[in-house]
Amino acid sequence: MLFYIIAAFVVLVDQLSKILIRIHVKIDETYSLWGVPMTHIENSGMAGSHFQGYGRLFGVLAVLFIVVVIYNRRKGMINGKTIEISLAFLVGGAAGNGIDRLLFGEVTDFLVSRSGNGVLNMADHAIEIGVLLLIISLVIRPLKRVFSHG
Repeated sequence: MLFYIIAAFVVLVDQLSKILIRIHVKIDETYSLWGVPMTHIENSGMAGSHFQGYGRLFGVLAVLFIVVVIYNRRKGMINGKTIEISLAFLVGGAAGNGIDRLLFGEVTDFLVSRSGNGVLNMADHAIEIGVLLLIISLVIRPLKRVFSHG
């Protein structure tokens, strides 16, 4: 159940934030909210604005990713709390950006990275969290086996 709660929460926060940005901030407008720099852009590509114009294709790939994860969860092929949580963030992020891509052919980005080299959204940050947790789980799991047998 935690998997679905996290994934739904990510989609909700992501979509609400994007709706607010689309309503209140013009494209290419930059502003600061509580010291956080924001610029409203629409990205029809993927991370780093690569492959512009393929937004709907990436939307379909997001749906396929979600289906594969849910299928594997139901078949019992995914186990472990950290992996479950990481995949929930990944599915929520994929769904959040997938919704934009399928509906609009592009995603709404607005969070300027600290390095200033990119503009992201809440779904992108959920994907980053999911990848980080997945890496952690892939490192911890083998360590647990080593130390539990020795």
